[in-house]
Amino acid sequence: QVQLVESGGGLVQYGGSLRLSCAASGDRFTIVKMGWYRQAPGKQRESVATITRGGTTNYANSVKGRFTISSDNAKNTVYLQMDSLKPEDTAVYYCNVRTAVVGGVIDVRDFWGQGTQVTVSS
Repeated sequence: QVQLVESGGGLVQYGGSLRLSCAASGDRFTIVKMGWYRQAPGKQRESVATITRGGTTNYANSVKGRFTISSDNAKNTVYLQMDSLKPEDTAVYYCNVRTAVVGGVIDVRDFWGQGTQVTVSS
């Protein structure tokens, strides 16, 4: 198993910034991709940003130019820097990792964090 611990959510005013962090831990695992998803009340979970082990990033159109995803592969940690936040960014943000190896064996699987609330006030 792989455990994910998220931090950094909170309440911020319109135009403010927050930085989310997510650290993965477990037994002999290899991550191929990490990312952030969000789910607002009454809406489906959507992808916000992803980053591959090689550093290739992908962003939702709604956050391009405002959010930046980065990772530290040595620490198995992914970050999401969120700037110019808007009320429509309010949601629970979930960290996701996709593995290729877990427990020393090939195991392609998605793991999810517990979610962290981000609230942007107007």
